[in-house]
Amino acid sequence: MIYLDYQATTPLAPEALDAMLPWLGGPGSDGFANPHSPNRAGRAAAAAIEVAREAVAALLPPGGRVIFTSGATEALNMALRGAGKRRLAVSAIEHAAVLDTARAIDPALAVLPVDHDGLVDAAVAIPEGTGMVAVMQVNNEIGTVQPVDALARAAHAMGALFLCDAVQGAGKLAAPAGADLIAVSAHKLYGPKGIGALWVRDGVQVDPLITGGGQEHGARSGTLSPALAAGFGTAARLCVALRDSDAAHVDALWARARGVFAGWTLNGSATARWHGNLSVRVDGLDVARLLSECRSVAISAGSACASGSGRPSHVLRALGLSDRIARTALRIGFGRYTTVEDLEEALAAIRAAASAQGVGPGA
Repeated sequence: MIYLDYQATTPLAPEALDAMLPWLGGPGSDGFANPHSPNRAGRAAAAAIEVAREAVAALLPPGGRVIFTSGATEALNMALRGAGKRRLAVSAIEHAAVLDTARAIDPALAVLPVDHDGLVDAAVAIPEGTGMVAVMQVNNEIGTVQPVDALARAAHAMGALFLCDAVQGAGKLAAPAGADLIAVSAHKLYGPKGIGALWVRDGVQVDPLITGGGQEHGARSGTLSPALAAGFGTAARLCVALRDSDAAHVDALWARARGVFAGWTLNGSATARWHGNLSVRVDGLDVARLLSECRSVAISAGSACASGSGRPSHVLRALGLSDRIARTALRIGFGRYTTVEDLEEALAAIRAAASAQGVGPGA
């Protein structure tokens, strides 16, 4: 299998796995200790978590605290529900973790539109009385990079908090410095599944979403996993150390992939985007058939979180595409562990499968 679905999840970095193993508590090890216990083994586990917290914090702006969660969905729920704001404004292309939660809190939710390039206008009108604005840094379906710093300034000018889903950008791009709350997920930056974090700016109050033990300094109850935290921390440190080389590698892969799909239509901005996400479409393509025929290649028709729902992408709809056209889109994602050889083999298979349907250039 050639894996090209990096927006759904990333491969676990070998270094992150190595960091996790001592804390899984195998035979002869006391790494299984509860990090909230006062004994020596527990204190060692707690120390490992704090080391990881510092590493994750290095991905984020100064002047805030990192609260470990089970993932970005919990972090976003904590931010949206815990901040106590009842009038919300979110972009039309947010992840369902933001859109669905925000609608549950505020049935009159203000949805900020995007243009045909998938970008929110930095001067977009935010309704008076809005208490929180939420705009993601990098869209998970089409890869567009939003003007989050400008939008944060606009939110602050009217007295609102700014929440940023940085799941797809963390470890790859500079942190959204103007945000008040930032959600990140380990498994989107070469760490393990099952752990994420909410960064909260100093002075911002967020009530706990989960109570019952007072862990995480009262912010999030529940026993933390030292193994998951250690993997997250190591993955974060690698992202800092390898940011430039990762970006250069992805840019080279992007150039090759764009060349192969030069005759296909790019979804979203050609310039304001993360190059590890290639979302393209071509008239007449039966995506379900293509995915079935390209069984040796892992790609996606859209968000993994919405796959199987049968619903057309709300992101592509927000760009003004019809449901019919939206259903012809493919998302191809690559990153640190994608080789040029694997990419070219996979892209050739995708092009061949499309040509067999009689669609695409050269069909």
